[in-house]
Amino acid sequence: MESRDNVKGIAARVAVWSARHRALAIIGWLVFVVGVTALSGQAGMVEAGSGDFGNGESGRADRIVAQAGFPEQGAGEMVIVTSKSTVDDPDLEAAVAEVTAAVNGTGATEPVAAPVTSEDGRSVLLTFTVRGDPETAKDRIQPVLDAVAGVQRAHPQLYIAEAGDASGDKLIGDELDEGLNRLSMLSIPVTLGILLVAFGAIVAALLPVGLAVTAVVGAVGLLAFASHLAPAVDTTMHVMLLVGLAVGVDYCLFYIRRERDERRNGVDPHRALVIAAQTSGRSIWVSGLTVIVAMAGMFLTRDTTFVSFAVGTILVVATAVLGSLTVLPALLSALGDRVDLGKIPGLYRRRGGGGRVWGAVLRLVLKRPLVSTVVAVAALGVLAAPALDLRTKGEGVEDLSPSAPITQAFLAIQAAFPGGTGPAEVVVKAPAVTGAGWDAAVAEFKRQALATGKLHEPVTVTVNPAGDVAVISVGLSGTGSDRASEEALAALRGTVIPATLAKQPGAWVGVTGGTAGSKDFNDQLAGSMPLVFGFVLGLAFLLLLVSFRSVVVAVTGVVLNLLSVAAAYGMLVFVFQYGHFESLLDFRAADGITNWMPLFLFVILFGLSMDYHVFVVSRIREGHDRGLPTRQAVTEGITATAGVITSAAAVMVAVFALFATLPLVSTKELGVGLAAAVLLDATIVRAVLLPATMALLGERNWWLPRWLGWLPEVSHDVPAQATDARELAASSV
Repeated sequence: MESRDNVKGIAARVAVWSARHRALAIIGWLVFVVGVTALSGQAGMVEAGSGDFGNGESGRADRIVAQAGFPEQGAGEMVIVTSKSTVDDPDLEAAVAEVTAAVNGTGATEPVAAPVTSEDGRSVLLTFTVRGDPETAKDRIQPVLDAVAGVQRAHPQLYIAEAGDASGDKLIGDELDEGLNRLSMLSIPVTLGILLVAFGAIVAALLPVGLAVTAVVGAVGLLAFASHLAPAVDTTMHVMLLVGLAVGVDYCLFYIRRERDERRNGVDPHRALVIAAQTSGRSIWVSGLTVIVAMAGMFLTRDTTFVSFAVGTILVVATAVLGSLTVLPALLSALGDRVDLGKIPGLYRRRGGGGRVWGAVLRLVLKRPLVSTVVAVAALGVLAAPALDLRTKGEGVEDLSPSAPITQAFLAIQAAFPGGTGPAEVVVKAPAVTGAGWDAAVAEFKRQALATGKLHEPVTVTVNPAGDVAVISVGLSGTGSDRASEEALAALRGTVIPATLAKQPGAWVGVTGGTAGSKDFNDQLAGSMPLVFGFVLGLAFLLLLVSFRSVVVAVTGVVLNLLSVAAAYGMLVFVFQYGHFESLLDFRAADGITNWMPLFLFVILFGLSMDYHVFVVSRIREGHDRGLPTRQAVTEGITATAGVITSAAAVMVAVFALFATLPLVSTKELGVGLAAAVLLDATIVRAVLLPATMALLGERNWWLPRWLGWLPEVSHDVPAQATDARELAASSV
């Protein structure tokens, strides 16, 4: 204990304690995970309801409708019957009658409404609602789908298809849920497979996966308690799994690889553990804090989904950091050399390292740092260039897989009956929405709406039992998420409503529906994005400044991460907005990127990129603090970390790429954006641009103004030989 002062930093001191009390640390971790999971079952998960969503005018309109006491409406369904040949197809009327009888005969629906014929006379639309709770209607819709399919088989010369809320949940929701569950299950074996290649030993590969999975389980338990303050959305746990798996595996990789490298260099096992804790452990908590700061930026959006994602990801990152700094040192101390049990022939290597390829690349980069910097920036600039044309849009029918039958049905209905699949709902709250004056106002509203040419039939009016809230449904031009729909919404809000319904005494009038909700979400997001970007960039800069005591390192860290994000944006535009690789990814290009994607990708990518940056620069700073010239420190730091960065990036790329297999365009965008950005970050940015930039800057990398000399010292040096090894050794007897 006489050399206790050689152990510096929270991470190293926690590791020393965990190694001395490893049974307590390991059992304590398991008790924490199991206990939180059990208690969360008692507390229950509070899921976000319809009243928790919505922004601006459409959000207020939704809340008014929810509180107005309208009778519960069943899930709405539509069946389109279209002639493939003539306008006056004699089979059309017969097929419509058969569909009506077949649907009514199932007993699962309310009576089918009177048929509506399209303007060209070739299509007929039948509408009805499914009886019972709309939330569970998908469980009762199959007999109706079978009945409609039977009529289609009897009339092959016609196109007969069903689409709606229940069928969409059944055919799309189930496929999405199945895909998410498959992704969650595949991510673990894929990660394990990559780690087996990286470590070449079964036990060493199992440790990161086991710790990451238990961290996710514990964090999900904590989410149940947090949901009582911020309701959770149903996809939060999937995001937590993927983020938790990514950072959890990364942190363990950093820690285990450093500990193994030190032991292979002939260092005593216990001292190797302390070195790993004081270097990689310090990088872990700095990186974790930076990731948490990035995720916290989502709170500024004040959107239910983003807030839920922020809570979930912060919890899982914090839990992964806690496990990496406590139970992992205890496990490594207990295992000792047995961490290499289960060596895989051909994969296990006695020496770590970055490999010949990265070594050759680094030599070339450091030989011509200016040329390498220019080439790397130019490459990232080319990839990022399409981002200058980035546009956003709400999610709509076109975001579903174009090969799915229900997608084709939605598009057919939209083409024959504009606005039929995504009408606007005008909500009017007034002292009274009945009587002659009200009827006249509605008639004038309908006349002016149809006169715009952008608003269409059917126009329906529903009044609540109290007679003080009315909902007027009107069709919008376009698909519900394109420019035509936005123009129709603008005409409705800006011209038609002010000239008609808004003149009712004491009336508040607002528009909701898919297009209105998307527009209001976009507006709120546009207002909050500068705050989110400023918050994340500012705090990340401060964390790097304090961690490395260098203004230059902090600035270059922020700039390099922004280049990665910009390149990811550019690739998203190139693929999903310009329409490349449509057949391979099974999607249809649209006029923009999903509206929530840029902000979400920025937050996630900026946080995850800091993992690599902090880890690599810490190793470089470690060499510099030992007295090495900057260029030599860069060479040593990049070479020593290339292997673990490659392995960590491979895990992230493989897991994120699984998102591209899901049926929604938004999930494909998420997968492609995350996977591509991580790949670029681990190659062009960390292996080329970072070392080239630091080589050019030389000693200027570590510049700190004198007036910032008060910043706390954060040690990056390796502990001396006399470190608390005696105490650790005593604990292992």
